[in-house]
Amino acid sequence: MIRYPFLKKNATIGVTAPSSGVGIQNAELLTLASSRLKSQGFNVIIGETAWKQDKAKSAPANVRGHEFNEMIKDDGIDVLIPPWGGELLIEALEFIDFDALQDKWIVGYSDISVLLLAVTLTTGLATAHGANLIDLRGEYSDDTTALWHAVLETPVGESIVQHSSLKYQREWQHDVPSPCVFHLTEETYWKSLTTDAVTMKGRLLGGCIDVIRHLIGTPYGKLQHFQQEMIHDEPIVWYLENCELNTADLRRSLVQMKLAGWFENCSGIMFGRSPANRPVDNYTAEDIYAELFEELKVPIVYDIDCGHVPPQVTFINGAYAEIEVADGVGTVKQYFYE
Repeated sequence: MIRYPFLKKNATIGVTAPSSGVGIQNAELLTLASSRLKSQGFNVIIGETAWKQDKAKSAPANVRGHEFNEMIKDDGIDVLIPPWGGELLIEALEFIDFDALQDKWIVGYSDISVLLLAVTLTTGLATAHGANLIDLRGEYSDDTTALWHAVLETPVGESIVQHSSLKYQREWQHDVPSPCVFHLTEETYWKSLTTDAVTMKGRLLGGCIDVIRHLIGTPYGKLQHFQQEMIHDEPIVWYLENCELNTADLRRSLVQMKLAGWFENCSGIMFGRSPANRPVDNYTAEDIYAELFEELKVPIVYDIDCGHVPPQVTFINGAYAEIEVADGVGTVKQYFYE
């Protein structure tokens, strides 16, 4: 059974950094994001780790785990949103008290997806793959990003629809701030390996493949247990995004997932737009998608709104979803079914 938190009005956001904090050089971004959210009616409590950064992490793993535990148990905090991702969240997993997790949304992407997927697989608590806190610092958000709180306000038993964006950001321009944070200049087009319309149905799971692949073989990556005990062998739709892997490493990672049984009872795979996907000896990402399609015989779509090339749809790990893609336009309907 999947448990869905509910985001109430005027919620209190807890900001902790189980991966990377902002450090002195980016403290103003965290301050601005907090100010913007407060102006929208949220309360914001920022933990000590969020301000820090040294040696590729916000703090030692046990400190990160302890602060996360304190915030998830704090009745005065309703939702946890880290400032952004990072590199070494996986170090903190062994210090997180999975048995004491309250039903609160945990939101983020990039390295945060390690925590999101581990929580859902281990406990059945739904988690939200979407904007990090720093992405919410704009005077306003684009239509795709802005739906994050509407998704988290969906009651159990009901559904919510999101559509592909109209435009996406080709590259980050941190030195050129804009009112809506992202510089949306390129036309969005969700692609598939066929010319026909594509439909996928199943329970959503996913994240940044660079990091979630490292859950395989650990106590936090028991997918088969999740399938059997929590979703009773319903099919899975995977959403995956690639931050830094070249195509050979991406292929290795997908083969590892396949050999580990992570694609068993899979009804489709979606790949986000990627700033990486560097070809190796003319071996392209499209080649990989085609090979995976032949091996798994399931629909595959790519260049969707997910990951490090924003904006992104808010995907809920554990939710039942119906995805339709036709003529470059994607529609994602998520049902908060137990």
